[in-house]
Amino acid sequence: MTLSDVADELEWSPAKLGHIETGIRKWPSVMEISALLQLYGVTGGQREAILTLVRESRLRPWWTEYEDVLSSAYVGNEAGAVSVQAYAGILVPDLLQVPDYTATVARALGHNGRAVERMVAAYLKRQEILDQGGLVRYHAIVEEDALQRVSGDLGLLRTQTTRILELATGSDRVTVQLLPTSAGPHAGVAGPFSVLEFDEDESALAYVEATQGGTIVEAEESVAACKRVWSALTRTAASPQTTLGILRRMALLT
Repeated sequence: MTLSDVADELEWSPAKLGHIETGIRKWPSVMEISALLQLYGVTGGQREAILTLVRESRLRPWWTEYEDVLSSAYVGNEAGAVSVQAYAGILVPDLLQVPDYTATVARALGHNGRAVERMVAAYLKRQEILDQGGLVRYHAIVEEDALQRVSGDLGLLRTQTTRILELATGSDRVTVQLLPTSAGPHAGVAGPFSVLEFDEDESALAYVEATQGGTIVEAEESVAACKRVWSALTRTAASPQTTLGILRRMALLT
């Protein structure tokens, strides 16, 4: 049976079945595996053995190894999203950061030594989704202030600006808009957040940053409120094309 055949029989989306087969987002439930086994004609002791493996599985995704330096609750959802819209306030959004920038942020958060290295490694691992097929669209709004805050290190500013340019021009899936400081107070003053969208049979969610750890927001009204703020930010920020011109000038000036 093809992936489409199975998805049609179970009334699932092909993307959902693909995630189950590859383990990209989350471990499948007993009910999902049971449905697959029934469709595939697996019965008796073999069926029970497989369901036991599902129940007793102790496998842990890679991001649980970095819970001291990132939110595994968010990253687990990020890994399975088809669309991410990210606004990081005074920081460059995580998936756009170069290692030296991530290290600078890690030290600002009070990490040192091994913890800084772990945070850099975790962010580099997360950024792999930009080069893989799962994430269909990544749209980031970057505050001009986020770049200006590292202007004391021209080498870092140049490297970070160049990296954003490379990502924004190297893939149709990546869109970046710069939010000029001259825009003044705007809809995002409450702080950083991300909106994540999944396959058509899964609801969108938002992740709202906070000092003591972020919060996953799933209530429909709250997610809709985050989407309204996002829409307002996209209208306030420079267009993607104008953003590229600004970033190119910044890279040349450094």
